[in-house]
Amino acid sequence: MGVAKALEKVKNKAREIKRNVFVLFLAYKDPRVPWYAKLVTALVVAYAFSPIDLIPDFIPVLGYLDDLIIIPLGITLALRLIPQPIIEECRHKAEEIRKNGKPKNWVTGAFFILIWIVLAIWLGSICYKLFT
Repeated sequence: MGVAKALEKVKNKAREIKRNVFVLFLAYKDPRVPWYAKLVTALVVAYAFSPIDLIPDFIPVLGYLDDLIIIPLGITLALRLIPQPIIEECRHKAEEIRKNGKPKNWVTGAFFILIWIVLAIWLGSICYKLFT
């Protein structure tokens, strides 16, 4: 019974994180959100949706630290930077969208992949210059 309860708690936390990432995605689009909050929000959403992790998941224990620590901390920081009335509006919009089915935005997905490719090339060039 204790394992089932713990598993349900973990599932609920995962749903909450996914919901908050989508709320942040909607808040990013809002023109009332300050630029610095948009910057943090964009980084958090990009990292959360990115298939690339700072610590690869195949590394035992450490591989899941980003999913368990980095993403929730980023979400918390971004939510604190955005005015509360905007967060509430975005929560309401997110719930309406969830009820109507998840939207698929391939342009946004491609944009995030492009950001990671550019970042990888940039970091690769820096490493190349350091070691040659």
